[in-house]
Amino acid sequence: MTAGEGNQLDGAGRRAARDGLDRLTRGDVDVLAADAAVDAAHPFGRLAGAEAAAPWQALRRAFPDVERRDTVFLGGPNHPDDRMPGARPSPVVATIGSYVGTFREPFVGIPPTHGVAALTYGEAHHIVDGRVRASWLVWDVAGLLLQTGRWPLARCLGAPGHWPGPRGANGLRMDPGAGEEGASLRAVLAMHDALHAFDGKTLGSMDMSAWAEGFSYWAAGGIGACRGVDGFRAHHQIPFLTAFPDRVGAGHFIRVSDGPYAATGGDVALTHTGGEFLGVGPTGRKLRFRVMDFYRFDGDGRIAENWLPNDTLGLLMQMGVDVLGRVAHHEGRPRMALGAAP
Repeated sequence: MTAGEGNQLDGAGRRAARDGLDRLTRGDVDVLAADAAVDAAHPFGRLAGAEAAAPWQALRRAFPDVERRDTVFLGGPNHPDDRMPGARPSPVVATIGSYVGTFREPFVGIPPTHGVAALTYGEAHHIVDGRVRASWLVWDVAGLLLQTGRWPLARCLGAPGHWPGPRGANGLRMDPGAGEEGASLRAVLAMHDALHAFDGKTLGSMDMSAWAEGFSYWAAGGIGACRGVDGFRAHHQIPFLTAFPDRVGAGHFIRVSDGPYAATGGDVALTHTGGEFLGVGPTGRKLRFRVMDFYRFDGDGRIAENWLPNDTLGLLMQMGVDVLGRVAHHEGRPRMALGAAP
């Protein structure tokens, strides 16, 4: 990757990065640097060196004809976050889309369907001289379980399903765009501040003026999709704030701004002291929820679409619910020995 004029990632760097990720999907693990570090959603976790290829290897075993299909692809400097001091990999590319193929073999214990299936992803990568040095993978394994009929808990309140690409089909940002550097990201961070102004009592304490009328909210796993302020509040905001009333951002590992798009990724710190979440009653546990957010702004500078890859399975594991363990049990592979609870 190279940073071009205006400190944006240039077009050649973006195209080389996308080509490298396609090659990695097809099984070319040489795209990974020898010291690559991967921070992936449950059940993969943090991997380094030779183990860094494990998520893509597992994917290709399960989906031998897998294709990578990006719908949003952004590039640029990884803007700093004071909550996470120190050097951070930069520049980065950030992308959402779906791995699509014929589900032939088990994937992380999920039984194959022998038909076409899609694993939706949110990812960010730092690539130097054609090699992936750092990756963050928020793969929607919960969504795959829902899609294949294997989800063992209460269904999400929003609409589950495959995410569409952005309206206007302009999400593949293969060349740096004109405009003020970082403007979209600044608008996103201001919106985050408004949502974090929640007073613990009224929804009106959170300013929603940054959102366009009838905006689309495409959330993964245990949340699901909804539209507009009323849909957002009914299907996500109220249930989530009820279950996790103290939720607060714990720092972003990426912050990217690219024309009318922006992306952030990090952990939300929260305590499960309120209502149920996906049928699981309050556990009182302190948790970390890994999420990424991708935003598209309309011509008036308001958020028209928001995609939310998230690690639902990782959150539930911290709550004491081993979703993949339940799937294994239902498939005739129960635990047969006592051990530490998840």
